[in-house]
Amino acid sequence: MQIDLPYVQQPSGKKHYRYRRKVPKFLMEALGKTEIVKPLGSTHTEVLRNYDRVHKEAEAEIKAAMRGKPVPVEKTALEKYQWATRHVAALGPMSDAAADALADHLEETGQAELYRALVVPGRKPEPTLADAVKLYLKEKVEGTADETKKRQRVERVQGHVRKALGRGDPQIRSLTKADAREVRDHMLADKDMAPATVHRYLNDLRAILNHASGEMDEVRGWLSPFNGLEVKKETLAKEDRKPFTEGQLKAARARVLGHASTDLQRIWRMLEQTGCRLAEVTGLMVDDVHLEGELPYLDLKFHPHRRLKNAGSVRRVPLVGDAFKAAQEAREAAGDRALLFPTYAREGGSTATSQVLMKHVRKVVIDPKVTVHSLRHTLKDKLVRTDATEAVQNIILGHSSGAVSEAYGGPEARLEVATRALRRALGV
Repeated sequence: MQIDLPYVQQPSGKKHYRYRRKVPKFLMEALGKTEIVKPLGSTHTEVLRNYDRVHKEAEAEIKAAMRGKPVPVEKTALEKYQWATRHVAALGPMSDAAADALADHLEETGQAELYRALVVPGRKPEPTLADAVKLYLKEKVEGTADETKKRQRVERVQGHVRKALGRGDPQIRSLTKADAREVRDHMLADKDMAPATVHRYLNDLRAILNHASGEMDEVRGWLSPFNGLEVKKETLAKEDRKPFTEGQLKAARARVLGHASTDLQRIWRMLEQTGCRLAEVTGLMVDDVHLEGELPYLDLKFHPHRRLKNAGSVRRVPLVGDAFKAAQEAREAAGDRALLFPTYAREGGSTATSQVLMKHVRKVVIDPKVTVHSLRHTLKDKLVRTDATEAVQNIILGHSSGAVSEAYGGPEARLEVATRALRRALGV
């Protein structure tokens, strides 16, 4: 049976169906996204059962955006309690008779939250996963360069927890080690979800719950059962990206340099000989590129438009060989602009860059585990083969927390050590 409903898609090679609807351009800013994508299920029965609800939700989002209003978000029990408590407190002192009369009125008119806040003010609801998610989004995600992407990922994680446990919005303190394993195993059982994705989602969940434990008085000091829970290493290893072989790298480089835009060619050349992450290069400011002196380098630091992965990612990366030439060309082409690659220094810019570069790579490399990110693995292998210590590798690649690099003293000493190791690895 073929499903013929508006906006219903089955991604190529996948078993599940989804509701995918483009957002009109004039509403994209209001909604904060370019399309509405919602899961519908893996069978025809699930699609038919979920379609009306999902379609109505999408319609509500579109209508709310057209009215210039934010999409309504349901309040949690704790938020309702906090609102009602503030509202009752604002009424000020009242006699017992007045309080009784108000309680009767609230009960008769169905204002349950206000009634409970007045009659049993000490019955405070336990914070739930939704409370933890909202706090995390407010304090860790709002205002970041890739806010939309992070919000969507957090919402997906929250959805997986609810589906795995089957009890709506679980209280934070009610979560057990058995629940944590149930969530992990539920995601691993999804054939459309790679183990590496499950690993990332568990990291997101740990971050959400640990932030709540540190910031919410109601659960302060609580230990999350997701801490220490990992996907088996042998399972994750199957998902690892491979480095390029010598032949693959030669073919991919020739393809990119022969067909991609000038900016993308320069980005590729810098990735290949610095080991930087893609977002680290696409988000560079012109002032981050230091070409003068005997030790030219990229000064990687936090920017409002581009966050770095961790403390170890803040570093100086040597520019040698063709990466130096590419950076020099890019800085000259930038002129008076602040951004080195303005087309790609935006939210989602690194993803767009990866997609275009991958189209070129796939023209000459068919192995699905060889990707643009494999350039980092390739450079790491070269560093290993030329006996660079792990600490020096971390200085160049930004894998560490920053502590190991202290063994080499100040930034100038670390740059000098890293430059020697990179030149030896690249043979320049």
